[in-house]
Amino acid sequence: MLAFVFERNHGKLKSRLIRAILGGSTREDIAALTRRFLDAKGTGLFHAKALAALESHRARGDYLVILSASTDNYVPAIGARLGVDEVISTVLLWNGDRLDGALASPNRRGAEKTRCVEELRARHPGARFAAYGNAGSDIDHLRLVEDGLLVNASTADRARAEAVGLPTADWR
Repeated sequence: MLAFVFERNHGKLKSRLIRAILGGSTREDIAALTRRFLDAKGTGLFHAKALAALESHRARGDYLVILSASTDNYVPAIGARLGVDEVISTVLLWNGDRLDGALASPNRRGAEKTRCVEELRARHPGARFAAYGNAGSDIDHLRLVEDGLLVNASTADRARAEAVGLPTADWR
């Protein structure tokens, strides 16, 4: 944690925490933890307005993607429960059946999320894009889409978003 103060590297912090807490766990251990967590939380894990927005997009026939800086040890399971078409999240390194915890992909945050949106645009030319984010690091990729919305962000991040014409909302 102290190294983060000096490095300000979210990916390294994420990897170090995952290695310390889950490193060495098997794929089945991780899958079981994820199932128990999602079963316990159910739809309470998501804001009602987020679920309503998702259903609105689904009703329009939109291609649904979760793009998250969170890791692939659980985000794909969330995507499956929500019935989305694609999940893009930070990929973790495994040593065979055991979780190493290092990042095997770039941390899907900030500029990397922007790159992912650009890649999605290339794969879906002519599509209209909507995206939701909750942090200042999401502002750049939210500005690349037709319908970007910064939700439940800090006061400072909301001010930054509004200064560049990006709408904000509070779904709490």
